[in-house]
Amino acid sequence: MARAEPSLRGYLAEACAAGLFYDRDAAVSLADLACGTCLGGALGDLAGRSVLLAAESQLTTALALVELDGVARRITIVPPDLEADHLGAVIAGSETDASVSDSGSSRLAGFEVPVRAVSAPSILPTPAAPAARRRTEWLLLTSGTTGTPKMVAHSLAGLTAAITPGRIAGDPVVWGTFYDIRRYGGLQIFLRAVLGGASLVLSCAGEPVAAHLARLADRGVTHLSGTPSHWRRALMNPAIRSIAPRYVRLSGEIADQAILDALRAVFPDAAVGHAYASTEAGVAFDVNDGLAGFPAAYVEEVRNGVEMKVVDGSLRIRSLRTASRYVGSEQALADAEGFVDTGDIVERRGERYYFVGRKGGIINIGGLKVHPEEVEAVINRHPQVRMSLVRSRRSPITGAIVVAEVVLDSQGDDASAQVELKDDILKLCREKLPRHKVPAVISFVPSLQVGAAGKLARRDG
Repeated sequence: MARAEPSLRGYLAEACAAGLFYDRDAAVSLADLACGTCLGGALGDLAGRSVLLAAESQLTTALALVELDGVARRITIVPPDLEADHLGAVIAGSETDASVSDSGSSRLAGFEVPVRAVSAPSILPTPAAPAARRRTEWLLLTSGTTGTPKMVAHSLAGLTAAITPGRIAGDPVVWGTFYDIRRYGGLQIFLRAVLGGASLVLSCAGEPVAAHLARLADRGVTHLSGTPSHWRRALMNPAIRSIAPRYVRLSGEIADQAILDALRAVFPDAAVGHAYASTEAGVAFDVNDGLAGFPAAYVEEVRNGVEMKVVDGSLRIRSLRTASRYVGSEQALADAEGFVDTGDIVERRGERYYFVGRKGGIINIGGLKVHPEEVEAVINRHPQVRMSLVRSRRSPITGAIVVAEVVLDSQGDDASAQVELKDDILKLCREKLPRHKVPAVISFVPSLQVGAAGKLARRDG
């Protein structure tokens, strides 16, 4: 059974919150927020409305989420990378009749919204909370799709079902995240901080990696989360040595053995875990044994109310943590049995399942299938490789060929050494992969593009 669903403000009170929300320029006490407001007198005007949360700042977004939950009928969280052309469709599909932005936002210019409120990164005293609390629906937008993103409906109970409320025993907890909290992965870390009364160091768009790591060090981060791509970029920066988290968490992309081993080497005293979740399916499980993939037993038994099965290689999930539906779309989110098809392809090897790629990301080489992530996992095993991106390139003979862009630990200028290194990487691929999966071309590049959701930006040529 789902536990009773208090509001986020109620969780702050229960946790006797002593933490702080930090961004680059300000800090806000959770204790002040538990009995104060960042919305001034506008909170009452937002009661019962479908509110579009379109603040530029993550800090004001965090504050507004605490205030709106239990007050608004619906909160639609607008991610920072939502294209302006899609905002109108989101407003219409979510039946927006109110908005919350901050003083620096101009995103809503030109749109008709009956009630507008402005959130600020400062807390003012507020009268007693409204006597009647309502169950607020949370709308999150999917990432990694072309066209207008889908809007996915969640409840607070579903979003927090994988989180145990209350403080973690021991020293104070300071969460940090490379994510933006307006995406599912970042929102999970925000909720962990709120339910645990912990502090949270927010990321800032465009901030150099070294500067972000320095802020994390200054605030004494103890728990840190990001995608494997986030972590690979961080590990390439010398400032990574300035932090000493007790817990390192990965999610959002396949966590291959290379990145898990690299984090273990840099943080030998930390617990390193990777989680599987998606915007539609919610949080499915954590893996904390230091190995890529997950035990086959996770599929063979119901764990923490989560059921999983594999159909035609695709992982499907059913639990109280999954979203209820798509909003503004007639597409079914789950099948007739309530299972969400994640689109993530897994392969069983012995007593363990491994993620090999996405259903829609397959490269076709003369009729043979190649998952880019499977090839990347092999390339990333090379000790001189920090990260890689595998994609297709058109070929008049086979239709496509596999090509790889590789970022090294250090970029040297010795051409002969680079030729030798390419041969070494290809040898590794030939040892571990069938012939059609071995890259036809390897290029060394200084960096790879990572999208706003923290995932490698994939493209075909």
